[in-house]
Amino acid sequence: MQVTKLVSTCDLKDCPTIYATDRGTFLVQGETPTDHGLEIPAHETLVEIPMDLLKKAIADGLV
Repeated sequence: MQVTKLVSTCDLKDCPTIYATDRGTFLVQGETPTDHGLEIPAHETLVEIPMDLLKKAIADGLV
């Protein structure tokens, strides 16, 4: 899989980030919440990212 960094809230490696893949999908880096009360299948996960990150991606024309 080839991964391209689209947008981040900082230049460090531990910040919320959106990546595009050569599979036509996105990878999202963010916090893993534990207090959501949802039943998530074992093969899936939730990632929490700031609304500002999505707004920046849209404003930059990336998504």
